[in-house]
Amino acid sequence: MPDPARRLSGEATSADGTAIAFDRYGSGPVLVLVNGAFTDRGHATLASVAAALAPWFTVVNYDRRGRGDSGDTAPYAVEREVEDLAAVIGSAGGTAMVFGGSSGAALAIEAAAVNPEISKLALWEPPYHVDDSAPPLPDDFAAQLDALVRAGRRGEAVERFMVEAAEAPPEAVAAMRALPSWAPMEAVAHTLAYEAAVMGPGNRLPAGLAALTQPTLVLNGEASPAWMARAGQEVAAAVPGAVHRVLEGQAHNVAPEALVPELLEFFVAA
Repeated sequence: MPDPARRLSGEATSADGTAIAFDRYGSGPVLVLVNGAFTDRGHATLASVAAALAPWFTVVNYDRRGRGDSGDTAPYAVEREVEDLAAVIGSAGGTAMVFGGSSGAALAIEAAAVNPEISKLALWEPPYHVDDSAPPLPDDFAAQLDALVRAGRRGEAVERFMVEAAEAPPEAVAAMRALPSWAPMEAVAHTLAYEAAVMGPGNRLPAGLAALTQPTLVLNGEASPAWMARAGQEVAAAVPGAVHRVLEGQAHNVAPEALVPELLEFFVAA
């Protein structure tokens, strides 16, 4: 018998001609995974999720533009990333369920608002700033990050994103600079302005959530910061009929074995 978790790599061509690389696992209804900041399709968590869900779904795990093996046609706009996801869905058959993690959840929301071919939506900790515990960012935060990268100050861009957008403690981020993981983070620093653009002005809750029609699941980790929990609660409250669940013992870097059963239950339900 064929291995349902066997990975098949391919490319979709977005509306502006950008090549979007993806890996495809399994067979069945299509489920597309959308990565968040600093990650691509090789990231351990979503690659593991894709393999684990392959017996039930055709799981497509793709590189967002500007990272991995995907292209990065200028100028950037959130609409181009929405088109990228539409191209991936089209290459997989034309209709798909979508899971988005962290800022990838915000991109999934943007796409679901305009793409009726997205049939269901699952979101892991969309990191909006919804109260004073995570104050709104400057409306030009994306432009500020882009300027830092263009000036060759990639490390400063990473640090600002981590401290201001992700609300990481400054001392923890300073310590991260000595770790082997810091260089790969700097390597994709040019995409942090993309993440800020996807999150919208100020990282505030988007206004169009009440217009979403897809069945929606919002997940948070019990051990995640309180501001993330409140963001998840606010998203679930704003989307008609959305379900909010908290995963016991999980932090923002969720374990695949905790995430997979929730996604499986949600996506197989009628």
